[in-house]
Order: sequence, then C-alpha cells, then structure tokens
Amino acid sequence: MTGPRESAPAATDALQHQPGMPGRPGRGAPGNPRIGGRCTGAGAGGQRLPLGWAAGPDRYREPVLNLLRAPIGKAIYPLGRRLADAGVSPDTVTIAGTVGATAAALICYPRGWFFAGTLFIWAFVMFDMVDGAVARAGGRSSRFGAVLDSSCDRVADAAVFGALAWYFARHDQPALLLAGLLCLVLGSLTSYIKARAEGAGFTCNVGIAERSERLIVVLVGTGLSDFPGLHVPYVQAIALWLLVIASTITVGQRVATVWQQAHAAQ
Repeated sequence: MTGPRESAPAATDALQHQPGMPGRPGRGAPGNPRIGGRCTGAGAGGQRLPLGWAAGPDRYREPVLNLLRAPIGKAIYPLGRRLADAGVSPDTVTIAGTVGATAAALICYPRGWFFAGTLFIWAFVMFDMVDGAVARAGGRSSRFGAVLDSSCDRVADAAVFGALAWYFARHDQPALLLAGLLCLVLGSLTSYIKARAEGAGFTCNVGIAERSERLIVVLVGTGLSDFPGLHVPYVQAIALWLLVIASTITVGQRVATVWQQAHAAQ
C-alpha cells in the first residue's frame, strides 16, 4: 500500500514498484523505463522527457519522500528475500497488507478509536511495502502485480478517508466531513491524472502530495488527536485541511506538467 508503485502505464500514483522506493521496489514489469530510479518517459511524438519536466527546472519538484526510496528499499530487501525463499508471492503480500489496513480503518475509525486504528493501519502499511522487495528477490516482477498493487492502494486509501468521513457524519462534524470527502476525491484524482498522462506517453511524477505524503499526514494527525494522555486539539482538522490544500496544488501541478509537455510536442 503506502509505498511507490505503478510500472504499467495504467498504474496509478507515484508510489510505484521501483528499486529503491519505499513501497514496492521492483514490482514493475522488466524493461519498464521506471525501473532503476528516476523516470524518463517518452513524451508525445516520441520525445524523451525528464522526470518532473515542465516550464522550468525549479517550477515543479519530485515528491518529498522520493529521497527515502533507496535507503528504505535496501532496508526491506532482506525481509523480501526471506519471504521469497519461503515461497510467498508478492501479490499475496499486497493483498494481505491491503485487507489488514482496510479492516483496521473500517473497524477502528468509525468508532473513534483513532490512535489504535492508526497503529494497526501503519503496521499493515509497513508490511505492504515489502511486496516489491519480494518481487525483486524472487524475480517475479509483472505488469499484473503493478496494476494489482495500485488498485489495492486505492482501496486502502478509500477505506481510511471513507471511515473518517463516516465518523464525522455520525458525530455532526460537517466541516471535517467535507475535508475528508475532499481528500478522498482529490487523492483519487491525483492518481488518475498520472495514470492517464502516462497512458498517453507523458511523464507526470510531480507534486507536493503523493500517496506516501498523504498517508503520513492523515495518519499522524488522526493518531495524535486520540493519543493517550495528550489529545492534541484541532490537529486532525489541521491535517485534513492541509491535505486538501496540498492535494489541490498537486492536481494543478500535474495538469500543468502534462499541458507543458503536450504543448512542447506540437
């Protein structure tokens, strides 16, 4: 779930299965231009475009957590090797992590168990990060695995924000209900723009709030709001509205990046 993925053109979000990524390094199909770190893809008309290309080198940047891909990928590789040697498939790891995170969100968050729910979700998110390492260690990378992982990410994301929205609806908190629904919609839109752009031959790995950043913000904010003996006031509301702003900016960045590439190729 929470790590990078999307090797196939139709896969979504920046949390791809790439070597060195904190999510599922190496899940993509062999020969994909994303494999190996920074992405360079064919733009419209066959032109090669660098990652994050736009109007200028500083106008758009890679997601903040991309810097952590290599060290996290190296750290989880030994566990991936053990699981691969034991015959565990990367798809099994993906599904198990998604089911666990989804169940934790739907069981805990609607009941207001924010701290416990966050711990369970984070644990399954960390487990889900191992699937790329299992794929690399066992030589079982595939396009289907990349699509499955990206699809499962959308399910888990929907469970987290949907469960929070459910809680806010039941407790008459319309402002936070709106924030939760906006986070859900904008997160899906962010991933969809990237998938469609890459399917059209553009690169779109830009934005200040990709999946890893979004999950960290919402989980930290939600967990702190119910931290035993602390109960930080307004931290959950701040986190959700911050995500609304950051996700809106990311959508704009991705649309602008694709427009720049399409315009330059004409």
